Parts: sequence; C-alpha cells; structure tokens
Amino acid sequence: MDKTDLQILQILQKKARIPNVEVARTIGMAPSAVLERIKKLEARGIIEGYEVRLNPEMFNCAMIAFIHMGIKDPSQIVETGNAVAAIEQVQEVHYLSGEDCLMAKLKVSGNKELENILRTRIAGITSIKTTRTFIALSTYKESAKIKLPDQA
Repeated sequence: MDKTDLQILQILQKKARIPNVEVARTIGMAPSAVLERIKKLEARGIIEGYEVRLNPEMFNCAMIAFIHMGIKDPSQIVETGNAVAAIEQVQEVHYLSGEDCLMAKLKVSGNKELENILRTRIAGITSIKTTRTFIALSTYKESAKIKLPDQA
C-alpha cells in the first residue's frame, strides 16, 4: 500500500459515495486508475464494504445499550459471541480481556425492547451466566473510521 492508496482510503472514509472522478481530481489521477486501485483494495480485503449510516431517531431506535455478559465456560466464547451477534439489534460484539466475558452494543427503541431482548434472547443463551447492562445517556462520538498511517 502506497501513499496514493492511503489518500484514496482517507477520502473514502470521509465520504464513501464520492464519485471516482472527484477522488481522481483530488489526488491528481485519472478516474480509471482510481477505480482500478479501489478494486484492488477491495480484492485484498483492505476495503471490506460500504454502509449507509441511518439516523436512528427516524427509526425509533435511538437508545444505545451495552451489555456485559459473563460466560460460563471459556470454550463457549465463539459460539456465544455468534449467538449474540445474530440478534438484529446488536451492532457490535467484543470478547474482552481480563475475564471470560463479551460486551455487546445494541440500538433499541427503549426500555421495553431492551428488556425483551434481555429476557428472551440473551437469557435464552445458556452459556451466559451473568449480564450487566449500561445505557448511554449521551453520545459524543460514534464512528467506524480508523486512523490511517501518516502519508509519507
């Protein structure tokens, strides 16, 4: 990956729907060359995909909750993580260090939906021994962007 690839990635992280012509103009390349580089970045797995960010308030799912889940047996982490990830309202699932536990981030409509998920979906996963739920009161930053290496 060279400086030009990093420039393209920087631009795409800011605005994934930017036309190739505009990317090409910004970095001083032909649009066909930019498209070829983007296709190579996708083929190499550097670009995993593109997503639309929706306004959660427009879809009545603005409550953010984090569920810390203790796991009964460490050998069940992958199976449990996949079961939690299958819940539609779950946006992220992470295996945390320090103890055998998972942390999930959910977006839900409110307390009733969260309670329903906890009582029916999470409680139904037998490998989970404990849960602690945290509700976000405010969000100051939420992003899937990553810091790219400096362009030398």
